[in-house]
Order: sequence, then C-alpha cells, then structure tokens
Amino acid sequence: MTVVVVTGTSTDVGKTIVTAALAARASATGSVVVVKPVQTGIGDGSAGDVDVVTALTGCAVEEWVRLDEPLAPDTAARRQGVAIPAVAEHASRIVELACSDSWDTVVVEGAGGLLVRLDADGGTLLDLASLLADALPAGTVEVVVVTSAGLGTLNHTELTVGALRARALEPAGLVIGSWPADPGLAETCNLDDLPRVTGLPVLGVLPAGAGSLSRAEFVGVAEGCMSPRMSGDPGA
Repeated sequence: MTVVVVTGTSTDVGKTIVTAALAARASATGSVVVVKPVQTGIGDGSAGDVDVVTALTGCAVEEWVRLDEPLAPDTAARRQGVAIPAVAEHASRIVELACSDSWDTVVVEGAGGLLVRLDADGGTLLDLASLLADALPAGTVEVVVVTSAGLGTLNHTELTVGALRARALEPAGLVIGSWPADPGLAETCNLDDLPRVTGLPVLGVLPAGAGSLSRAEFVGVAEGCMSPRMSGDPGA
C-alpha cells in the first residue's frame, strides 16, 4: 500500500504531467488509481486533469468535485453557490481506497499549491496529507513536490518544503515538471541548487511538451525520466 500525494510550488508547474508519470511508473509493478479531489476551471468544457492522466497512462482515475471557474476551490465553490466536501471527507475516501484490495498505489493530485484552500473551512492539501499520514501506517504516505526549472524556483520550493516539514511531513523528493529544450543558466544552476538548498533528491526531470506525447511515448519518457526510487533514500 502506497499513497503518493503530489503537490506543486505553484499552479502550472506540471503537477498533472508528473502525476501521470508517477502513475505510469507505479502501474508497471502493480495496480494504480489516480485521485483528483477537486478540479476547477472546467466550465468552458476543458478537459480535467484526470482526463489528461487517462489519455497519457490508461490508469484508473477518480475525480470527486468539479467546479466551473479556474480559481481556488473554495472561491470557485462560493461563486458557484455549491457546497464542497471537507478535506477530512476526502481523506476518509482516500484511506478507504488505500486499504482496499483493489489498488497497490493511490496517487493524489492537489489543486494549485500546498496551501490552496480545498474546502470552505480552510482545509488545504497540507491538511489532507497530514490526515493521511496520521490515518495510515508509517511510511505509507509519500509527498512529491513538483517545481519549475527557472528563476524563483529555489524560493518557492524551499517555502513549500518548509511548510511540509513544519507539519512533520518529510517529502520524498522533488520533480521538475517541465524542463526546457534549451535550458539557460538559471535552469542549469537550479538543477544543482534545488537538492542543495532543500536537502531532497530530484526524483525526475520531465521534458517540456511531454503531455502532448502519445501514450506509448509518454510511458517511455516516464520510465526514462522518473526515478524508480520513491522513498527519498539516497542509497535506494
């Protein structure tokens, strides 16, 4: 049983593509379900993140709340005039999935960054990860931080990692969600500096445009660009 919680240092850093890559790797050795507790910004008919994951991997997916406007979930729900479940309810459903005989791995993709509010009471993905860690056996829950390659990433990543550690959640590692075809000085330096300033391994570096690949191509990229090591143990 493994639950992988995928968060990002901000929006549009590649969380969905990394979620798909993690799911693709895990599906090579066991059964996987990807959960998106809250999806926003689909009122214009846009495909949701789970649709992207399905197209890239074929893995089973579950999406529990859909909101029209591309806003933080609590704001989108308030403007839409709908009630959304508390984070504790999401945690209970994820625990049920993790403890069932159906899935070896549950991959949970957050919305936006770690402290974006997922419910009307201020519950965040950080709260969700903490609830899961309390409810499941030690070592079962792993948090992966998706970050960008360019300027600003060191600050954003350290802030996210610091917030996790303040809740006694040690991340498994970092993934750069979109690596440019022609990286500049900032990107190449950041690739070295991210593990130095956070004390975490870089578990993967996904190329820009990976989300536009065919399923077979994407699975091959995930195999080549994502580390099989999920524990963050440098000796693994």
